[in-house]
Amino acid sequence: MLKAITINDDEAYLRQVSKEVDIKNDNELENDIKILEDFCKENSVMAMAAIQLGIPKRLIYLKNTNLDIIQRMQTNSSTEEDEIYNEARVLINPVIIKREGLTEYWEACASCLDNFGHVLRPYKIELEYEDINGEKYRDTFIGFEATVLSHEFDHLNGVLHMDIAEEVLVMPAEERKIWRQSHDYKIFQEDGDYEELKSKQKIYKK
Repeated sequence: MLKAITINDDEAYLRQVSKEVDIKNDNELENDIKILEDFCKENSVMAMAAIQLGIPKRLIYLKNTNLDIIQRMQTNSSTEEDEIYNEARVLINPVIIKREGLTEYWEACASCLDNFGHVLRPYKIELEYEDINGEKYRDTFIGFEATVLSHEFDHLNGVLHMDIAEEVLVMPAEERKIWRQSHDYKIFQEDGDYEELKSKQKIYKK
């Protein structure tokens, strides 16, 4: 079974900047997407950047970002319908156009082992990307979905969540589930410039 590359395996590899995909001439693209899809269906991850699976291309597989379902899974109260839920999309060559608002969440990562980070993210991101046919899209991602996507987008630039976290704890998966019950996803503000809001929040916490 395919495994994600971890910081113990090859941290330098994970920190490289992924290359833009030449959709028309990339003969491996369909297979790359199949690798991402298979991994995400077989593992309890919300999304995956291709670099984490040994594919250094600007490619994200975004899956299952319904926070209610994720919370039920974390508390072992999910239904069979929850388990098979896998609405997904593939984002090729994504570019963030705008970031607004401010949220916080304790993030984990398939590549970062038990490093558990408290990260500030935008509430809303506007993103341009392409599909496998080269069609261009411009969508807005809101709330928890914006957090998940921001995490994966960072991977494309060689940035790990523990690099930008306000605090990092080392905590195994079962303990993280319990921790999140009292440290839930939090929305500070839904609009306003993300960078400015983040700076103010950091000053406020000092």
